[in-house]
Amino acid sequence: MGKLKAIWELTRLEHGIMFAIAVFIGALLTGKIIPQKLVLAMMVAILIEASSFSLNDYFDIEIDRRNKRFDRPLVRGDISPNVAIAIYAIFIPIGIALSFFINLTCFIIALAMAILSTFYDALLKKIKIIGNFYIAFTMAIPFIFGAAAMKEGDIAMPYFIATIAFLAGAAREIMKDVMDFEGDAEKNVKSFPYYIGKSLSNKMASMLFVAASIIALIPFFFKIDPSYFHNYAYLSLVAATDFLLFYISAKIFGSVDIETLKKCRKLSLFALFIGLLAFLTGAMKKFFF
Repeated sequence: MGKLKAIWELTRLEHGIMFAIAVFIGALLTGKIIPQKLVLAMMVAILIEASSFSLNDYFDIEIDRRNKRFDRPLVRGDISPNVAIAIYAIFIPIGIALSFFINLTCFIIALAMAILSTFYDALLKKIKIIGNFYIAFTMAIPFIFGAAAMKEGDIAMPYFIATIAFLAGAAREIMKDVMDFEGDAEKNVKSFPYYIGKSLSNKMASMLFVAASIIALIPFFFKIDPSYFHNYAYLSLVAATDFLLFYISAKIFGSVDIETLKKCRKLSLFALFIGLLAFLTGAMKKFFF
């Protein structure tokens, strides 16, 4: 069980599950479901996510040691770096191969994301400002991937949700840059805190969280998609998400305390999960009702 827990932590499978839900939401919002293709698309999302995080931790092991990231199984020594490489080498080709059986668009997206994730883990993360927006993009693309898997139907709402995910993802990454600043500085990795300082970086993250929160309310008040317009189940979950994100924004706006940032980053993941459930309510209404 200890090894399985370490592999879960290495691959961040909770992120993979969220990516799979995002794919599911994107597919439902087209109004047309092809079950086999949906299952394949969700599997592709999990496999590429897991392989990317495994490779990420392999390359980050020294920085994570300097930053005392004992939440990382490679740092704790629970599993070896070779296991991380093996997971990457097995999962990523399987993910690409499965995407081929969905359609050409999904194959191109999966192949591009596999190449980008590898390039990011090996090289791009040293240019953290670009890396921040790459990670944010990976949080947005599953909604579009799910819609692309169905090939036909309405795709406006998946793109709208992807925009919100991108903003929230960028905020989380900038917050992480502040957390990792000392270790990054030792490796000469230049991030937002390097250029504008830790305090201003946190303020930027706060504003991105607030922007994502406000934009998420728009579908309830404006008829972007009928499934969300005056949908009170959606509103209640978005309100809970927004409350947490506003709380996080207030906590980090004037603070660079590492422990506060760690707690807020974990809380932000929970907030985004509630946000996913909010978007799921609209997607379910559109497809089933």
